[in-house]
Amino acid sequence: MSDNQLELNIYKGIRDTLAQAREKVYTAINFAMVEAYWEIGRQIDEVVSNRAEYGKGLLKYIAEKLTEEFGKGFDESSLRRMRQFYRIFPIRATLSHELSWSHYRLLMKIENDERREFYGRECVESSWSVRQLERQINSFFYERLLATQQSDKAEVRNEIMTLEPNTDPKYILKDPYILEFLDLKENKKYKESDLEKALIDHLQEFLLELGKGFSYVAKQKRITIEGDHYYVDLVFYNYILKCFVLIDLKIGKLTYQDGMSTILRTE
Repeated sequence: MSDNQLELNIYKGIRDTLAQAREKVYTAINFAMVEAYWEIGRQIDEVVSNRAEYGKGLLKYIAEKLTEEFGKGFDESSLRRMRQFYRIFPIRATLSHELSWSHYRLLMKIENDERREFYGRECVESSWSVRQLERQINSFFYERLLATQQSDKAEVRNEIMTLEPNTDPKYILKDPYILEFLDLKENKKYKESDLEKALIDHLQEFLLELGKGFSYVAKQKRITIEGDHYYVDLVFYNYILKCFVLIDLKIGKLTYQDGMSTILRTE
């Protein structure tokens, strides 16, 4: 293995470690808030269930105090929703680390227990985003699956990835990309411009290799940052991620200045 390849492998390993750590931190923080809302709901329910009239004034008082200290998100309607969350999911141990508060807010709107449990379970097993869960509920996925013959159930389950693809970049962006369709011979004298030309000449194949949702925008696109001009080798747009993907071609050794792939969002 060459020194360049060894360095690249080490870099990828470190990058993957950081990406996994960030994902774990995000999941931990997200679930901590879910547990906090559940606990708030439990405490409110404990008082309100025994003293209904007192509970009305209590919610107003708590909402004002929490909003004053923590900002938006703790008005009376939000506190009532947290109480509802506790009453619908009374066993804390059944809460899922994979589901966010937004997931649970959608699930709470489902009145039928079996239907709600089904969507919660499917959401975890299939890693549905909030938007995907909402679409499945609105399209009566549960009812359609029950009415579908066993041989056709897989097709119904898989339709979500066609109608509402997962927008997590890790499901859209590949690693690595295989560019054997360029049919470039082994030649250490290739320039970055040669690679760029080969990719443009095989643009259709390259778009297929990039994955879902990509469209070609430009090559050698000039961008200006604080008065300095830079030229990006290739620019693509992904309509699923709603962002531009900038590709800077490198033939030689990667340096720390090159950094990771750049994604500019256009929200």
